[in-house]
Amino acid sequence: MAALTDFGLIWGKIQELVSRIMSSSKTSIPRRSKVKDMSAEVVDSNPYSRLMALQRMGIVENYERIRDYSVAIVGIGGVGSVAAEMLTRCGIGRLLLYDYDTVELANMNRLFFRPDQVGMTKTDAAVQTLSEINPDVVLESYSMNITTVKGFDVFINSLKSGVDLVLSCVDNYEARMVINQACNELRQTWMESGVSEDAVSGHIQLLIPGETACFACAPPLVVASGVDERTLKREGVCAASLPTTMGVVAGLLVQNCLKYLLKFGQVSPYLGYNSLKDYFPTMEMKPNPQCSNAACVDRQKEYMESKPARDAAAKAKIEAEVSSVIEEPLHLDNEWNISIVDDSDAGSSTAANTSSILPEGLVHELPTADKYSEQVGPTVTDGIDDDLEELQRQLDALNSS
Repeated sequence: MAALTDFGLIWGKIQELVSRIMSSSKTSIPRRSKVKDMSAEVVDSNPYSRLMALQRMGIVENYERIRDYSVAIVGIGGVGSVAAEMLTRCGIGRLLLYDYDTVELANMNRLFFRPDQVGMTKTDAAVQTLSEINPDVVLESYSMNITTVKGFDVFINSLKSGVDLVLSCVDNYEARMVINQACNELRQTWMESGVSEDAVSGHIQLLIPGETACFACAPPLVVASGVDERTLKREGVCAASLPTTMGVVAGLLVQNCLKYLLKFGQVSPYLGYNSLKDYFPTMEMKPNPQCSNAACVDRQKEYMESKPARDAAAKAKIEAEVSSVIEEPLHLDNEWNISIVDDSDAGSSTAANTSSILPEGLVHELPTADKYSEQVGPTVTDGIDDDLEELQRQLDALNSS
């Protein structure tokens, strides 16, 4: 009995010690303070030095502008959560996060979420993680279903607060159509993304109301056929999910988001991804004049009406840029004393070089054409005439005999 009592005391002390270690480790987690201004200074304590290098290398004109932008991410799942983390690490100014689901152990096959966050709403868990990564980012959490009437009203009103881009990372057609409707009504540019049910392919798409096809312009075949997508799900069978495919699609989505906001490179209108063949198809989708979405048709009319003025402004900008260019020699001076000669002067310069006086000690090896004619011409002609006269005398002598 005494041995058991001693063991109990020892075990209790061990548990108390482990508890103190765990609690002290949690309280001692370092959290960086907010950074007022982005700096390109290359020091270990600067979280933005490697991002600002894009500006120093000429890829981005002004990287600090990223703090002026707001991005809304709808769906904080396999793609949305990774996209949110990427934008947070890039220093985006403000993130609005929308999802109604909670974190489950079944989500641990994906990136971002942790087992200790099981039971939390995905938006709250995202805010917890992202605020620790970068406290400079303003985070807004909306734990709701945007496909409900109340959820849609909250969603569309929140977008009116000033959102530069909406990223759709949802996994069903109904939610995509809700986002499409809200963005068409608000003339809001957005990007759609998705991963196939077998988790080996995905895509991203840029949607600009009136200018590109909206999500209702070319509906999937199953939807166009009038089949309810909810009836396609089989009991006890869930869609596959690979963190690799999710990460690739999220990376492509955020890359295009950054290019769109910071105006560098070329934003892909549609980019697919097939992991089985590492195939990346691209295409452009024009809006459908017979689109079933009335707001989309209205945006198309507005876009066509403003096209002449927009084209004229673009032409004027190009002409202004061309006229502002000052023509100068490529090399004002160089160590090899190389000069540039106009092609039109090539003929005259060649003639000048031919008739020019050679340096002392050098002579022309061949005579000029004029001197050759003067010296050779008459001599050859006289010789021929003498030979003919001699030949004629010999013939006359033979005939007389």
